Amino acid sequence: MKLPDFDGRFAKHLEKWARDNASKFKNADVMEAQLPDVYLRWLNTPMSWLDGLTPGTAFAGYTDAAQLVQMLVDYDQQGTPVPDPLMERIVELGDDAALPLAGIALNAGYGPELRILALNLLKECSPIPESLDKDLAALMVSNADADVKEVASELLVAQGRRVVGPLKALLDGAGEADAERFLDVLCNFPGDESIYNYAVKCFLNRPERRALMASYLGKLGDERAIAHLEKALNLTELNYLDYIEIRSAIERLGGEVTTEREFSGDPYYESMRRMQD
Repeated sequence: MKLPDFDGRFAKHLEKWARDNASKFKNADVMEAQLPDVYLRWLNTPMSWLDGLTPGTAFAGYTDAAQLVQMLVDYDQQGTPVPDPLMERIVELGDDAALPLAGIALNAGYGPELRILALNLLKECSPIPESLDKDLAALMVSNADADVKEVASELLVAQGRRVVGPLKALLDGAGEADAERFLDVLCNFPGDESIYNYAVKCFLNRPERRALMASYLGKLGDERAIAHLEKALNLTELNYLDYIEIRSAIERLGGEVTTEREFSGDPYYESMRRMQD
């Protein structure tokens, strides 16, 4: 059965509304300001193509979260935009929708857009079952699209400190790009010695990512990092971006920067100076 195209139906409604009401508005900006109200009225208008239901309540009668989540897959396979009311109903069902959504997010057989949609809906259902933490951590070191991993990392942050263990268990075997994503999550939960040590090691051994690693050390809040950061300020190959991030991290940790450097000719410095002129 072909699922109804809510976006397409509204686009036709909007086109007719604009044609019928063009003479009532002074300019396009005034007309555009009415669009939220037009959409809201449309959402609350009974439609024959929905058997008399309104678009806004088309999915309100569904209580089976798995059935609704399957509709996400069906819409994706049909090539039709997923309706907002469907997504809103899935989020309303909260815990019941978490496992079916995770089934999409963790399935490599689905495309990145559908997996990202499922992850974003999971974020709105947070907190999600703790049993999913290990699977989401494993997703971070899988062959998934980089954007899928990025949204997965945001979802993990939203779960709080409980994700530290599952992520740490995979950290040593992660590639450089995945390790960065892990640190991006883990630096939100300071106080773990092994995380601090790993961040210091990355700061010292990955000069091409020195600015990013300095920002992680700043977020971790461990004053011991100041000594490593201050030493790096004197490196001859330090560029302006590195300097700014290292300086910011030192100050965030309560230190004071007295080392001034000259960066004339540095592309980052010259770009910033041009922006300020």
